[in-house]
Order: sequence, then C-alpha cells, then structure tokens
Amino acid sequence: MGAWDRYLFTWDSWYRWDVRPIQWWCPLWCCRNRDKLRSWRCRCRCRWTSSDADADADDSEDTTPTPSAESDVALITASPYSIDDALSTVATEAPTGVDVYICDLCPDEFNWIESELTTVADRAETVAWYDHHQWDSSTADAVRECGVELVIGESDEECSTDVTLRSLPYEFGSRWTELATVTRDHDLWIKEDARSDDLADYAYWAPPEEYATVVGTHGVDLPTLASEYLALRRVEKDALIDAAVDRAELTTVGPWTVGITYGRCSQNEVAETLRSQGADAAVVVKPAGSASIRGSETFERSHEVAGQLNGGGHPRAAGCKPDIYDDMLDYAHHWTTEGSAAKNVILQAFEDVATSIEADVNPAQIEN
Repeated sequence: MGAWDRYLFTWDSWYRWDVRPIQWWCPLWCCRNRDKLRSWRCRCRCRWTSSDADADADDSEDTTPTPSAESDVALITASPYSIDDALSTVATEAPTGVDVYICDLCPDEFNWIESELTTVADRAETVAWYDHHQWDSSTADAVRECGVELVIGESDEECSTDVTLRSLPYEFGSRWTELATVTRDHDLWIKEDARSDDLADYAYWAPPEEYATVVGTHGVDLPTLASEYLALRRVEKDALIDAAVDRAELTTVGPWTVGITYGRCSQNEVAETLRSQGADAAVVVKPAGSASIRGSETFERSHEVAGQLNGGGHPRAAGCKPDIYDDMLDYAHHWTTEGSAAKNVILQAFEDVATSIEADVNPAQIEN
C-alpha cells in the first residue's frame, strides 16, 4: 500500500466484513489531494456520494466522488502522548496558510511540543486550541506566546465540544448544541442521557472518519446499523469489564478507599462498579502501561494524582503513564504481574496527595 492507504470497512456492508483499501473517505481528504485519489465510490450513503447513478455503477468504473469545498478538511487523531507527532504531521504536510484547530488535548509539558507547535504556528494562517482539562499556567502562557488562540473551559462544567461550540465564530443550530450536551453527559460523567454511552463507545470503536461522518449525518441518534454494531462489540466489552472487576482490590490510602485493577477494559463502567462496592476512587492499569483514574463525590483529586505521574485531566477523571518502562523486560514484568509496579507507584501518588492535604501544600512540592 502507498503511504496514504488505510483499511476501513465499508459502512453499508459491515455484516460481510467487507474491508477494502482506500485513500479517501468522506470528510478526511481535502480537494488538494484529488490528484492522489484512486477509483473508488463512497459507500456510506451520505451526502458525499457523487450521485445516485454512481451508487449503481460498477466498481470497475471511475466513480470517485468529486470533493466539494466543504470537504477541504483533514482529520488527524492524537492522544496526550502523541500531540507532538500530530503537530509534526501538520507542519510537514499541511499547505501554507491553513487554519488549524486542536481540540480536547492538554500537553503535560510545553517543551514536548515547543518545536512542532512553533513550526505549525509559523506555517498556518490561524491556530486555535479548545480544551477543558487542567492546564499548568506556564504551559498555557507558552502556548499563547506562540500565537495560538487557546480557550480553556471549566473542566467540571464544560466538555471540549462545549468550548469549541462557543468559541467558533459561527451560529450553530440546535442539532450541534444537542451533540455538545450529550457529549458533556459522558465526558463529565453526568450519566443522565443513555445516548452518551452510545456516542462514547462508537467514537472509541469506529474509525475517526466514520464517526465524524455518521454523527455529522445523523446527529446523536445513531442509525440502526451503528446500534447493532455497538451491541455486538459490547459482548466482549462486558466480559472484559467483569474480568477487571473480579481481579480488583480495595485498599485504604489516607482518607480514601481506592479500588485498583488491571485490564484492557472500559474504565468508566469498572469505576462505577467499584464505587458501588465502596471505592472513593478507581484505578484501571492498562496492558499498554497507562492508567485511568476515576473519582467520585468523595474524591475529586484525580488530576492531582495523575499530575505526579506524567499525566493530568479532571478532578473526577484523569489519566497517566508512569515512567517506569525502559525496555521490553519491564513490559514483560508488567504483563505477567498484572501491572504490579504501576499499581505501586500510583498508590504512592495517592499517598503523596493525601500527605499534601494534611500539610496544606502544593503536591508538586512533595518530594518522592
């Protein structure tokens, strides 16, 4: 395959697991890439299909849909640990004068992204960054000094979709306001709208381009095929949740009861179950070495714990990856002991936060 090839299953035939290599899919590639397009027709039955006639055309014909001006967008996914890589891609591939939007990401340290962000800011017409995590003031100041429009919402009141919606100079309709509301319901763990779990699971399992297209077409009420797909995937999800809950341990750290476990599972459902068993905070250590920390009404310092371990987040939801993995032997030990070393350093971080509260000092001043 070429450098831009990807494998995605086609939306209207996932029952047959019809997977084909493609180079362009709905909103992903912009008009500037039209010379790279291969003969392929859009099969998701959305507005990007060139015409009804194309839908009935033979696969051998050149039925590549003509991108409209609205498709002049490239979508790049990133995690807190790959912001620099994503920015590097923009700096290398994006045309001069591009508008860049960065959403729902918070760098742990500015020096990790300084070079890449500076290059992007010099190359772009505008760079806007919309987030709702807990930012270090020095990091926020450094990002703004690069010429970036940084808007940080209140992490216990808004999700990043809220921040983006109110920051963009455009009058969005009720459909997008509803999407922000339902996204916030999951992101802030409000749990008042059952559709928020569907959106969260679909965003996690579906390719980003597919999620953007389907939700952009149907809104928060997913189509039947998407709902059936979620039902199939949740069979495995529920089994992994049950396994993580079964191996969880409850331990007392300072004034809190912490439930800690290991597994490749949905941390939110595990945390909810552990809270019902008396945990104030829940920790799920992943096989990849990272960990998710979930709080409750009685524990709203998840971001402080994560902040001591190369992470961050919100008072009731945070993540980190302890810096304890130097080589594959460390990972082998991690896998065979169900994350024992990671569990120990995370519990120590809880101890440090508890000590800082007693001493009434900033946790960063506590020496390890």
